[in-house]
Amino acid sequence: MPASLIAVLKRIVLSCLFFAVIPLLPAGLSAQTVSVNRGPEVDEAVFFSFDDHAIPWRNNLQLTPVTAKKHPANPVLRRGPEGAPDHGHAILYGSVMFIDGKFRMWYLGMFETAIKSGQAPGWWRPMCYAESDDGIHWAKPNLNLVEFNGNKQNNICLIQSEVPALGKVNDFLSVLYDAHDPDPKRRFKCAYIAHPPFADVRGGRSKIGPDERRWGAFVTATSADGLTWDVVGDRPANAGGERFEVSSLYQFGNFYYANGQLLSPWSWRMDGSDAGRVMLAYRSSDFDHWSRGKALSFARPGQLTSTPVPGQQTHMGAGIWNRGNVLVGLYGMWQDAPQKPPKGEHWNKGVTIDLGLVVSNDGIHFREPVPDHSVIARGKQGEWDDIALLQGHAFVNRGDETLMWYSHWDTGGKLKNMEIGLATLRRDGFGYLSPKVKDSSAHFVTAPFETEGNLKLFVNVEGISAGNPLTIELVDEFDKPLPGYSGEKAAHITKSGTRTPVVWSDAGNGPLPAGKKLAARVTFPNSTETKFYALYVGN
Repeated sequence: MPASLIAVLKRIVLSCLFFAVIPLLPAGLSAQTVSVNRGPEVDEAVFFSFDDHAIPWRNNLQLTPVTAKKHPANPVLRRGPEGAPDHGHAILYGSVMFIDGKFRMWYLGMFETAIKSGQAPGWWRPMCYAESDDGIHWAKPNLNLVEFNGNKQNNICLIQSEVPALGKVNDFLSVLYDAHDPDPKRRFKCAYIAHPPFADVRGGRSKIGPDERRWGAFVTATSADGLTWDVVGDRPANAGGERFEVSSLYQFGNFYYANGQLLSPWSWRMDGSDAGRVMLAYRSSDFDHWSRGKALSFARPGQLTSTPVPGQQTHMGAGIWNRGNVLVGLYGMWQDAPQKPPKGEHWNKGVTIDLGLVVSNDGIHFREPVPDHSVIARGKQGEWDDIALLQGHAFVNRGDETLMWYSHWDTGGKLKNMEIGLATLRRDGFGYLSPKVKDSSAHFVTAPFETEGNLKLFVNVEGISAGNPLTIELVDEFDKPLPGYSGEKAAHITKSGTRTPVVWSDAGNGPLPAGKKLAARVTFPNSTETKFYALYVGN
């Protein structure tokens, strides 16, 4: 049979399989999606105040970034007692999600109580699991999956692998819940760092950079329940390439992405000059095969100047929150120690890290809206989290709050207070827009978007009233006012709220016009007290 005919038959079969797994919508219902700037079609789009791609056109507006508040009960998840798998530390090199009415956390435990040569002595820090009803009080259930200290009465998740060394997590762990995967055994996905012996790395390695004691392996696994996992394949995802410290996993558009960190000599700036820790990304269309090429996703501005700012680095990529049309993340704002540690002290004693904000509209390239702003700052001297902070993939919106979990890292190598804390913001309140100059008009226009189905507009705003309303109009793709949704027919928001519906004079609380390229024009009242956080297109 000719190869061309075989290819055609394969496409036909794949098409049949594709349509077989897409559930049909009930009669009378249609897909309800929105696409921003011709990006992916998603259930809801968020136009954050700090996203200058989603809100590019601004007049007399300034962005005020916000620092999160730390919970008074911190650390909310603490290390376990002697003999527990997390007795040495419990850190959120991991993820938190809210699924089926419960907060679920995957984190790294360490049962040894001392670091040796910069590593957990056994090259294994167990993938541990916890649950909570409120995100503050956590339980560590006995999973009865993994033998530890002579029994299975622990909260260690089971990772099964054809190559046992690939099943031993030793560093950053990211969990993704992929509800739309047609295979229920792959609904949960994860990526983590393992350090197998070189003899256990199938697929070879590149000649870039020196060999270390063990291979820095980027490993992926899948699970039906998030507790029992199977490693994908018989080799690391970065086999054939360089070592890689993977630190995040997310899906955007047609690809899965895994970002993480490298530094010279394994990575470099565009011109080939040396770089400290920067954020790189791999991609995969099927979660089985990963790109050999990597994208430079983010570096701190001071790392890219002709003469780099001394000591600035990007620690462990970013913890990512996928909001449909946009990715929001926290990254580690690494600052070198002011002086080299004395002989005999841990190699990075004196390093400090706050957590900064990054945003991406394509899943690949991230930027920092306000350079060096700390969303979560390390504590004052003497507080439990006063040295360095570690980000996780740990964002949940509940009610009028955004909850974010993080952990403390003792860069002195003593494992001091390496536990997990909680910080909160107003819902989606990473920053707000407000007029800069008083008694002068102020407005913005969003990027174009197009909807299908019955989607509506909502705003997250405070500091408005009947006397000082926020005015919202729709414009077409040519920035011309849309009849029925502008001028005298514009909507006026008079009450503060985190998700206030936009009601039009003629169309009422009806859906947005579907199948048209639109943009929202938001005009501020003559008051510098107005704080605009976000606009939403969704249900």
